Amino acid sequence: MLHIIPVAAFSDNYIWLLSDENKKYAAIVDPGDANVTIEALTQYEMQPIAILITHHHADHVGGIEGLLQKYPDLPVYGPANESIPFITHALTAENTVKLAALDADLQVLDIPGHTVGHIAYYHEDEVEKRLFCGDTLFANGCGRVLGGTLHDLHHSLQQIAALPPETLIYCAHEYTLDNIGFAKWVESDNQDLDRRQEDCWKLLDENIPTVPSRLSLELKTNPFLRTHLPHVIARAEQVAARPLPSAADVFSALRIWKDTEYD
Repeated sequence: MLHIIPVAAFSDNYIWLLSDENKKYAAIVDPGDANVTIEALTQYEMQPIAILITHHHADHVGGIEGLLQKYPDLPVYGPANESIPFITHALTAENTVKLAALDADLQVLDIPGHTVGHIAYYHEDEVEKRLFCGDTLFANGCGRVLGGTLHDLHHSLQQIAALPPETLIYCAHEYTLDNIGFAKWVESDNQDLDRRQEDCWKLLDENIPTVPSRLSLELKTNPFLRTHLPHVIARAEQVAARPLPSAADVFSALRIWKDTEYD
């Protein structure tokens, strides 16, 4: 059974430590900052066994070099379709990452869109199903298109939406409350959004991350996963001022709206 530990970095990033049941070893997901990662490993007295990268942005890869200076033999897993220094194992969706020290196998998913080669890591055991998805799907939102395409990002989100609804979504940023604000622009009458907002405020008031979230909750509240619903289509068409014949068109209209008027 995996134990997952969040490590806060920068203003709103999360680095994830995947640890074994005895909390002796850890795999590190998207270490943008070496110092806070090393501090956490030292605090928990854990030995790192691997670095797992989802995409090439600096706030996800900036700590690799510093970690390798302290732990020079660490394998570094990352996307095959992006140029990232220090990668030792280039991955695509055909690959599985086997972490023997954690007794864990992680399935690799290709989820481009935010970047051209973005990947995710999916794990399940007898207790939980988990997806480490970087900046593709956020709690109540999704990443910007920064190298990929809107079509690719929509397809990637649909791939995630098809996972078991009980899957825990481990994204890389604390954006939930802001994303809820935009979601209310899309669905002002969604009572699940109201409840989610209240829950998020309670968590943050206690300095508890709002992530991970269940995919089932995302399917109820995340407008970028609800582009097939008539009222979401109607709202997107109202904003775009044109018919939107497909879910991909609805998604594109919502993402452009958020980029240009909300963010």
